[in-house]
Amino acid sequence: MKLIIPMAGRGTRVRPHSHVTPKPLLHVCGKSMVQRIVETFAEVLPRPITEAVFVLGPDFGDEVRRDLAAICAPHGIAAHFAVQPKAEGTAHAVLMAGDHLVGEGVIVFADTLFYMPKDASVFEGADCVAWTKTVEDPRRFGVAVREGDRVTAFVEKPSEPISNEALIGIYWVKELGDMRRECQRLMDEGRAVKGEYQLTDAMDALLKQGKVFKTAGVTDWLDCGTIPALLETTQDIIGREATTDAQGENSVFIQPVYIGPGAKIVNAVVGPHASIEAGATITGSTVARSIVFAKARVEASHLDGALVGQQAMVKDFAGKLNIGDHASVGVVQ
Repeated sequence: MKLIIPMAGRGTRVRPHSHVTPKPLLHVCGKSMVQRIVETFAEVLPRPITEAVFVLGPDFGDEVRRDLAAICAPHGIAAHFAVQPKAEGTAHAVLMAGDHLVGEGVIVFADTLFYMPKDASVFEGADCVAWTKTVEDPRRFGVAVREGDRVTAFVEKPSEPISNEALIGIYWVKELGDMRRECQRLMDEGRAVKGEYQLTDAMDALLKQGKVFKTAGVTDWLDCGTIPALLETTQDIIGREATTDAQGENSVFIQPVYIGPGAKIVNAVVGPHASIEAGATITGSTVARSIVFAKARVEASHLDGALVGQQAMVKDFAGKLNIGDHASVGVVQ
């Protein structure tokens, strides 16, 4: 079993936090998004994952590769890397995995987080399984169209309400070589839509060839694609994974909170729904409904709905703010 994880996008909607760190490597309560994805599939798939192929942007350096290899190592997964030199759509991103697209695998786009049940029966008798979530407005998503229990088409961002069963970017494929062939065909025939080749078109082609498609549901689908969504998702996960033994010096914790290893809390009130990542320092401050990333410092401030980047510094500030890595607010240089 392989994992194919396209993650070449720059995450522009979560800037400034993705200027230095690719969005899938941003931490949510102590774990990066891509780590959570790998751990989820290591747990729920019916067969062990042996390889993971990460499709990266052309400017992703060796540190990114080391981080991804370290995520895979505890699960005995061999990490491989491919590059998508230019953003030309989801089918193009998958195709960049090249010779690794053979055998059984899961394609998962590292845009969102999700919780799913372990159910081996969804793979029985299928050539492909697409995970979906019912949404009120399907126009922003690819959708699965069905007649009864049978999937009859895949459509990218339909203008008409033909289905509210949104594709969430997770696909199990019995033979990845079939998907590679159809992705390549899209490019050979120039079948781009607004300059991009869509994986839904490749899947629709396989469906028309008689491949058996099934859909499976997730219990939760958590968006991390914008700053408000990242805050909301972090707060949701804090509720599930709160640090119940949080400790600090002369400090109060209003649950739920996440406190990362090595974080220092002094004369502070932290929570509710605050995530303080590893090595961060909170002194003489209140922090609620906020994310303070690794090794950041907050002093004499009152934050609510804030994001503080890695190794950033906030001093003598009250309210909402969003600053990136190594930035400072209220600090005289």
